[in-house]
Amino acid sequence: MAGPVRICFPGATGVDAGHELQVKGRRGGGIGEGFVGEAERPRVRADAGLGVGAVARRLGVAPSTLRTWDRRYGIGPSGRSPGGHRRYTADDLARLEDMQRSILTGASPAEAARVALGAPLVRPVVARGHGAGGNRVPLSLTSEGAADRARGLARAAMALDATAMTATARAALAQDGVVAAWNGVFVPVLDGIGRKHAASGSHVEVEHLLSAVLVQCLTETTLSDGARPRLAGRPVLLACAPEEQHSLPVYALAAALEEAGIAATVLGARVPSAALTAAIERIGPRAVFVWSQTSDTGDPSWLADLPRTRPPLRTVIGGPGWARGRVPDGVRLVASLPEAVGALGDLNPRP
Repeated sequence: MAGPVRICFPGATGVDAGHELQVKGRRGGGIGEGFVGEAERPRVRADAGLGVGAVARRLGVAPSTLRTWDRRYGIGPSGRSPGGHRRYTADDLARLEDMQRSILTGASPAEAARVALGAPLVRPVVARGHGAGGNRVPLSLTSEGAADRARGLARAAMALDATAMTATARAALAQDGVVAAWNGVFVPVLDGIGRKHAASGSHVEVEHLLSAVLVQCLTETTLSDGARPRLAGRPVLLACAPEEQHSLPVYALAAALEEAGIAATVLGARVPSAALTAAIERIGPRAVFVWSQTSDTGDPSWLADLPRTRPPLRTVIGGPGWARGRVPDGVRLVASLPEAVGALGDLNPRP
């Protein structure tokens, strides 16, 4: 990965490899497979004393993080080896697991330590970045109401905890709705991880797993509520430009449209123009949306050759890749997820 690319509509930055993630998820036997939730991890035997390195590996944090927790919050090893070395007992490990679980759901380390040690709660101070094992994600948060979920998602992502990521993403979608969850929770975390990648060249695995989890959760949203009333008329057709692999924003748009009662059909990443033409002729959509994230896929000239339909097909495009000066007449470029929903949702229902 050469550098960060924008994962949302023009105006925000981050990283997404949506198409690659779906492929990896299928080849790996399913998104999130192999990641064990904290509650499922077996406890160590009561008589087993563990050194700081072994506990760090078990929790997925750096040894220096455990030493910091011990020094700052008093949550450290209470046992001793026959040679006098400090060792973590089963109870110590259980407290650390409780602390990490609280951190992954949005608590600060200080608050999580108090909870684990049974001390009174104090309202946490909002930090600027969040992560596990000392890996902090810089977050630009615009909504305090979504801040805790964004911080929890960032911590879960840096811990590569697919279970916690899924739970946090589902909660954000259920409580905030698709557009608010996308803008207030998902984009800030993706953007922060993208900046970390740009600065260090690392964390590709974090980007991939997080995007895979988000695709899964957004897709669940479009499939789970069959009772949601829909507007009459034909569906909206969503696709990525030819050779465009970044598909996560398309799934976000599909979920937002479904939430607004508008049926959407997603063709996914790297849709050839001929395939899009065939889909338009077969489905007869009320509108079509095409996403371009990189300049290599942003030549819009081919959009003028999409089939002419009766009534005329509305064509909407989004993404930072498009060459704005060459957008054909009659094609609308949108700059945000709410604008895309509005552009695709204000069509009069047609029989």
